[in-house]
Amino acid sequence: MASTPAIFLATLVICCSLSSSHAEILFSSLKKSLEVTVKHRAGVLQAGEGQVTITWSLNKNYPKGTDSNYKIVKVKLCYAPVSQLDRGWRKSNDNLNKDKTCQFNVVTKPYKPSNNNFTWTIEKDVPSASYFIRAYVYDYDGEVVAFGQTTDSHKKTNLFQITAITGRHVAINVCAACFSAFSVISLIAFYLVEKRKGKSLRR
Repeated sequence: MASTPAIFLATLVICCSLSSSHAEILFSSLKKSLEVTVKHRAGVLQAGEGQVTITWSLNKNYPKGTDSNYKIVKVKLCYAPVSQLDRGWRKSNDNLNKDKTCQFNVVTKPYKPSNNNFTWTIEKDVPSASYFIRAYVYDYDGEVVAFGQTTDSHKKTNLFQITAITGRHVAINVCAACFSAFSVISLIAFYLVEKRKGKSLRR
């Protein structure tokens, strides 16, 4: 007859296995039921200053009732494949628990089928890379059940570039440039003065 500790251990292992399998959600299993768009100024966006405006709504091609269990939408900033190469800490994984594509939270909102928009100022700690926006939908059990994104399935279209803060303010760069120019002018002036003094002594 099995001992009580052995039974307890077996029960614990089974419970952990069931919990683990329950928590494993694959990105490939999610419905792409949200339409997501993003607008921003042309060119490279500066971390800490640049802004993006995101809108999202239920894809009208899905049948009525598709969103009956939708509760929360979490919008995230995600790395494009071109900025994931040779960077394991940004690697995509079909298992959402292991996926590192979308590391930056933009906003969390209660689900509404339409009229959703949010303007986000890019946070100062966002590194230089190419990005897109993805929105995850959570149900009433707190599980991801659907998504939408601003790029295609290969994550190659509608990308935008963000450049990180370098640690040097624009004013510092301007002062440094002025100081460098002043140094060059001073050196030339000193050379001319010394040259004239040399000529005067030779006379």
